Amino acid sequence: MAPRTPRAVVKVDLNRKPSEQEKPLHNRWHPDIPPVAEVQEGELFRVETLDCTGGQIHDNDSAEDMKNVDLSRGHYLSGPIKVSDSSGVPAKPGDLLMVEICNLGPLPGDEWGFTGTFDRENGGSFLTDHFPYATKAVWYFDGIFASSRHIPGVRFPGLIHPGLIGTAPSKELLEIWNTRERNLVEGGESATTLCGILHMRPLASLPLVKNALLGKVEVGTKEWYRIANEAARTAPGRENGGNCDIKNLSRGSRVYFPVFVDGANLSMGDMHFSQGDGEVSFCGAIEMNGFLELRCEILRGGMKKYLTPIGPSKLHVHPIFEIGPLEPKFSEWLVFEGISVDESGKQHFLDATIAFKRAVLNAINYLSKFGYTKEQAYLLISCCPCEGRISGIVDSPNALATLAIPTTIFDQDIRPKKEVVPFGPKLINYGDVCKSTYDGALPLTTDLARD
Repeated sequence: MAPRTPRAVVKVDLNRKPSEQEKPLHNRWHPDIPPVAEVQEGELFRVETLDCTGGQIHDNDSAEDMKNVDLSRGHYLSGPIKVSDSSGVPAKPGDLLMVEICNLGPLPGDEWGFTGTFDRENGGSFLTDHFPYATKAVWYFDGIFASSRHIPGVRFPGLIHPGLIGTAPSKELLEIWNTRERNLVEGGESATTLCGILHMRPLASLPLVKNALLGKVEVGTKEWYRIANEAARTAPGRENGGNCDIKNLSRGSRVYFPVFVDGANLSMGDMHFSQGDGEVSFCGAIEMNGFLELRCEILRGGMKKYLTPIGPSKLHVHPIFEIGPLEPKFSEWLVFEGISVDESGKQHFLDATIAFKRAVLNAINYLSKFGYTKEQAYLLISCCPCEGRISGIVDSPNALATLAIPTTIFDQDIRPKKEVVPFGPKLINYGDVCKSTYDGALPLTTDLARD
């Protein structure tokens, strides 16, 4: 039988702006954004995507582009793609859409990516109270491996995946999203960081007309303004999938998405060459322009058969997925623990977020003893294929989180030894990542960040 060649349904031109692509892109979720392509179940098709910022970040040695990035423009999604069966009947609300990731990678001729943190006043990061300024590291790809001039001494295979992939919401589901997220913002819940420091990150990104890109909807029309005022931002993962940043959605994975609108209207973007669990620096994967080759099946009535709603609405369901058979294999790990006691010494009750934060900080401090700055360690933990887990969530008062880093990605042995850790002239100096200027007030907690 002749080999199957994927049909290209969405291509991108890196020399054009996101708004100028032949197949219009979109950066909001809304049921009335029309599909730009149609595929049949069983068909092998190819989709190309722009990086999450749409080309705002450059291959250079400055982090000013990270500092000044316009986050209202991301993420740029390829699609929506309507999915029908062999008889031409589209997927229907209540179905499940199985999406198999057959192949994926960087765009040929564009084999590089970036990792970074945003400025505290412009998005911040998981550890924004310790690292308030923007940083950046550029990575180059050599087949399956990534290496960086900004974080030398490490080389690792990537587990390539789409950070963002999902189906379109229905009008009812969209209203649920907007209501609950608006209530969060208006209620001011958790308006401080884990240590009581003023929290500069937004509680949620509500609908925003500015820089809305709505695919084939004509800009400036009454319809465009209506959709732009209602459309959900793409920042968080939700019931439709979306920006879940699950590193295991790689070659051979199968994802089962709930279908909320006719045709399912599948969209994707935010391609990652590699990412650690948690993507802790926020722009924390190795972000890149990329492609996916996919195959879909429609499971009629699958939502009712397989997904049980948890919440007041039948729409409160979530995707499920199968991990593919191909991923980097590591046999040696160094594991860091964290408990739900914050940096000030305050005890919290079974708080897994604080426990994971402490595990990350413990790993950063440890790696800084081997020639890395703490900024380098932070970005590395965010983008290398490390494993984060909630190891204990029942033993009051401490939740226990762990972060496991594969030791073989380093060009030196980072395990504890009897010998003294190298210091002074013996210590390998690995340079540093790009750092922006910082115009805001200094963080109250600075001991964990390199001055």
